Formats: sequence, C-alpha cells, structure tokens
Amino acid sequence: MSRAFQGVIPALITPFLNNGSIDEDGYRNNIEALCEHGISAIVPCGSTGESATLSFDEHKSIIDVAVDASSVPVIAGTGSNSTKEAVELTIHAEAVGADAALVITPYYNKPTPSGMIKHFTAVAEAVDIPIILYNVPSRTGIDLKPETVIELANVENITGIKEASGDVERVGTILREIADISPDFCVFSGDDALTIPILSLGGSGVISVTANIDPARMVEMVRSFTSGDIDRARAIHFELVPLYKALFCETNPIPVKRASGLIGHASGPLRLPLTDMSQANEDMLIEVLQGLDLLQL
Repeated sequence: MSRAFQGVIPALITPFLNNGSIDEDGYRNNIEALCEHGISAIVPCGSTGESATLSFDEHKSIIDVAVDASSVPVIAGTGSNSTKEAVELTIHAEAVGADAALVITPYYNKPTPSGMIKHFTAVAEAVDIPIILYNVPSRTGIDLKPETVIELANVENITGIKEASGDVERVGTILREIADISPDFCVFSGDDALTIPILSLGGSGVISVTANIDPARMVEMVRSFTSGDIDRARAIHFELVPLYKALFCETNPIPVKRASGLIGHASGPLRLPLTDMSQANEDMLIEVLQGLDLLQL
C-alpha cells in the first residue's frame, strides 16, 4: 500500500524568547536537529506548538520558517474554529510550500456532522495539497465520528486523520471501512502510547509529542515494527512508557517544552494561560530523562 506520509512525525513545540516573541533561530535549530534522526515529516502549529495562542500573522510566519528550515515534508497545522480562517491559513501553507495540512475539528462551536463535513470540504476544495483531519475531542469538545470520517474520505484530497480520541476500536473501523473508498488513507496515532496498537491495525505512524525529545527511539520503534521485528518494537515501547507518562503529567505542551529546554533545545516560556510545571513533576521528568540517557546533570 502506497501512502503519502508514514512513520514518526513530531508535532513541534514553538520556542519563544523571554520577551514573548517567537524564537525563529531556535525553531530552525530544533527542526534541523530533529531531521537528523530519520523522522518522516514535521507538524508546525499543532496543539503542541501552542497554536491557540498564536496570532494569525505568527501562525503564518511559523509555517514559513518550518518550510524553509526542514529537510523533510511539512504538514502545517492550519485548523481553526472559523472555516474562513482555516481556509486562509491552508491557502497560505500551500503557497509557501507546505506538503500537506493538518486541520483540527472546529473547537468551541461544536458543529453537527453536517457542519464538520462542510467545514473540512471547504478547506480541502480551496487547495490541492493533502488534508489530514485531526480529531482530539478532549481538547475541542467535539468528536469526529467514524461515519463522518468515512464520508469525508470521499473528498479527493482528504487523505488521512490524526486520531487522538484514545479509541483504538474506532481506528480499526475507519481503516476497515475506508479501504475500498480510499486505500491510501492514512491513520496516525495522536497518542504516543498507542502507536504500536494503531500500527498493528494498519495505521501509518504517529504524530508525536515524544519525538521532540527522543526522536531516535521513536523512529527505531516504528521502523522495527514495520520491518517485522515486533519484539524489538515492543521493547522500545516499554522503554519509552515512563517518558510518555512524564510528557503528559500536566497539560501538553507544558512538560514537553520543559523537557526540550532541559535537553538543550530551544524552548523558552509558555504563553498564558499555560504556566510552568510544578517542581514535583519537573523532578520526576528529570529522573525519566536521566534514565533514558537524554539528560546528563
């Protein structure tokens, strides 16, 4: 089966300077460092990139930098709860050279399935690049049900979904039902800990938080699985479980930004309303990073 995107795709943090502006040089350095570890693509301006607190112009600027700095494909986060804004961001991403767009379900508005179909179709029809749906009901307050995904798979350039509901059964349903409609449709895990189960159902990979911190192990895990070395993939998964847990001990991206700073990547402050992690959780995070030889103190 030929699929446009596969493997490990970091959902990038957005580093800020102490004055609150975007650390463009640091962002470039982070991207270049990640690209050295065999990742398949990058996602700028996703949830992990604090997209909810980026201005419209900042959002576009970050996509510009990512496209310029990356040696792997760029899947730009261009979603919004405003269809007009999502269309404008996606058009911009295509114009500056992004390879695809990741489009989240419209948050807060809570549209009906009909509204979501019209929303995603409007975005897809505005561009020629592939559109990857993004379902994360714990953040958005709305769930993109399998039957809606299946209908959207009929739109020519809607080619995949990042599924972050935590429901592995629905991943199987989507893959099974879409096989005849769009055999190259990609399903990505939106939860690092579910990467192996979703790959086992025919998923394409993971859009990952953990890959910001340990891209080498994440890439080896997925490659081991896809090459048939299930035992090795399972062993790496178990090795990474403490890191998965540590990176979600508080609201993402609070822990991953702190971890990025601790391992020497550009990170900087969070934007309110996110605040620094507690000292107890930071101590636990440091212990996990040391246990994986990611941090030397």
